[in-house]
Amino acid sequence: MQLGLQNTYADLPSRFYARVRPAPVRDPRLVAFNSRLAEELGFDLNALEREGATLFSGNQTPDDADPIALAYAGHQFGGFVPSLGDGRAILLGERVGRDGVRRDIQLKGSGRTPFSRNGDGRAAIGPMLREYLISEAMHALGIPTTRSLAVVTTGEQVAREELLPGAVLTRVAASHIRVGTFEYFAARNDREAVSQLLDYVISRHYPETRNADVPALVVLEAAALRQAALMADWLSIGFIHGVMNTDNMAISGETIDYGPCAFMDHYAANTVFSSIDHGGRYAYGNQPAIAQWNLARFAETLLPLIDSDDGKAIELATAVVRDFMPAFDARLLARMRRKIGLASEKESDAELVSALLATMQSAGADFTLTFRRLARCIDADDASLLELFAPSSGIADWLRRWRERLANEPQDAAERAAKMRRVNPAFIPRNHRVEAALEAASTHGNFGPYHELLNILEHPYDDQPGRGEFEQPPAPAERVLRTFCGT
Repeated sequence: MQLGLQNTYADLPSRFYARVRPAPVRDPRLVAFNSRLAEELGFDLNALEREGATLFSGNQTPDDADPIALAYAGHQFGGFVPSLGDGRAILLGERVGRDGVRRDIQLKGSGRTPFSRNGDGRAAIGPMLREYLISEAMHALGIPTTRSLAVVTTGEQVAREELLPGAVLTRVAASHIRVGTFEYFAARNDREAVSQLLDYVISRHYPETRNADVPALVVLEAAALRQAALMADWLSIGFIHGVMNTDNMAISGETIDYGPCAFMDHYAANTVFSSIDHGGRYAYGNQPAIAQWNLARFAETLLPLIDSDDGKAIELATAVVRDFMPAFDARLLARMRRKIGLASEKESDAELVSALLATMQSAGADFTLTFRRLARCIDADDASLLELFAPSSGIADWLRRWRERLANEPQDAAERAAKMRRVNPAFIPRNHRVEAALEAASTHGNFGPYHELLNILEHPYDDQPGRGEFEQPPAPAERVLRTFCGT
């Protein structure tokens, strides 16, 4: 069977990857299939639904696939690991969708590769369903992300802390090139490979930079702007990636690798969920600074291509990295203005937003519900918002200041409220809901709660009558305090 695949990455020299075929599984069963994404990619839905279990498990490799595992390195929690690579993922090839965009089609959990080290190359069903659910929720929220095409159970078990049902995820991405991909070759002083990789990235992701005087510098600038926008997106919805290592930062600007990720309930800038982030390096409020740090590592790999004079190259690259934070601040403020219903700009807006966040943090107010219910206050319906705050929290004073600021805005009330609802979701992947759905699927084989939650999250900005319980934060006994990587 053919899937209309190409593999331009496999045209690069052999040291960029290892050729390897997926390992077959015992009893593949298709338990999640993204028909809308399949249509966007121009696939034959009937064929995929008929053959999906064997194709998306790796039991049948498409005739036009050229399966490879990609080489990369990475800084993990600040420490450099010179050789990582796809230890349990195999890139089948690339597909050009109906929109003309080229995307990778990758199997995750498809068996050992030369980069597996001591791993088994397999994946448990929980983390694969989690990535499918969260990545599709992020897409529905309008945030750049890899996406998920299918999950197939394998009929086999994988050994982690306990024996767990196995599964394979089919991931779709603009590409799987990471900061760590550049680091892999820079660490080996392989300047030719860094140059070839940069040319490939320009062709695939930044063609507008090809004729620049210093393409490497302009790509760094463009990548920095995409990451600034992505960090602003994450913070504006309370998303915490959980493991922002350089091998988990995609050069394309997409969110990639959903391991111990989570969404905040009550607002706190130092929120951490990841069980492996003991020092809070990747806490919610630290994410922009970590993105900047990762970009500095990317810049280091490009220095020889920026200028032959080391001092000048460092000066030019440093200026780009330094500009990241102002770019992020501007983008986040723009998003926060929209979240509180402002169409115009005033210098005092940043302080107004900061005051709201401080009030939310001191009150332990729910991040998502605060902004969603703020739209109701446009019509002087403050009750549902005020119930999230203690009377002494200062929220009443903030609402007074906010209304004074809105008095100078050009929009009418109905238009403002409608726009606020379009940027403030009612539904996010609440951690307790996600864990309950994964538990039902992985332990009891009941996928009903999972698909119900997925359906709700595909429409995060819509009021969904009868589903109000899915908007609510967890009760104290339901709170999820730790999330896990699943590798």
